[in-house]
Amino acid sequence: MTQAKTFQAEKINTHIVNWLREYATNAKVKGFVVGISGGIDSALTSTLCAQTGLPTLCVEMPIHQHPSQVSRGQEHIAQLKKRFPNVSSVIADLTPVFETFKAEVPDSENEATLNLTLANTRARLRMTTLYYFAGLHYALVAGTGNKVEDFGVGFFTKYGDGGVDLSPIADLLKSEVRLLAKYLNVPQSILDAKPTDGLFTDANYEDERSDEDQLGASYDELEIAMAAMAAGKTEDDFSGRAKEVFKIYKRLNVINQHKMNPIPVCRIPDELK
Repeated sequence: MTQAKTFQAEKINTHIVNWLREYATNAKVKGFVVGISGGIDSALTSTLCAQTGLPTLCVEMPIHQHPSQVSRGQEHIAQLKKRFPNVSSVIADLTPVFETFKAEVPDSENEATLNLTLANTRARLRMTTLYYFAGLHYALVAGTGNKVEDFGVGFFTKYGDGGVDLSPIADLLKSEVRLLAKYLNVPQSILDAKPTDGLFTDANYEDERSDEDQLGASYDELEIAMAAMAAGKTEDDFSGRAKEVFKIYKRLNVINQHKMNPIPVCRIPDELK
């Protein structure tokens, strides 16, 4: 039996921090800007950026955000500021901006389509805001996507949370994000929180769907399916719940390739130029 590898948190931590510092130095920028959601991915990313010693700006961008998400984000930022003097923060309440946008565009009779479109709009408003602060501070926007989201099921908004300058944790599975976040003393409230993108919460906080609610499977299940598909397995190799999850993973992986692949360019033949 092959023995499972031990997660080398200290070495991985050092590797990512060095990579971030070197990239910023080569890009001739001053530091990083990170959107803080109250979730584990943004908490880990901002901690890694803070460890570089370069200025790290944590940006809160609530849009009808559930109070629990806001409090977790603020707890993390307060802890980070105590640990790292190079960390600062700012709040940009985008709720009025979002409501103004909604008032200027037509509704749709298809409620599911409308809700998803508006959720993606929230993510794109936040991306614009992060780049505004990055421009002011001569900084890079650090992405918070993990490997399952970015390269497995494409669980991110194109030109929203997918619009970043660099992705420090995109080669870490969600389980590895948890391990590294725990190693780096991310607040327990964040470690224990159920993953959610928080893009569907309304003014009454009635829609609190989690990532698992949207995906139809947990990250742990999707990691297994991701590894199986990479190993060349098919749904015929599974049964029961495992087969169902594999089909979910495969479907999402296929339909979201447009997010994970480079933008297609129509190449003009030389004889036509």
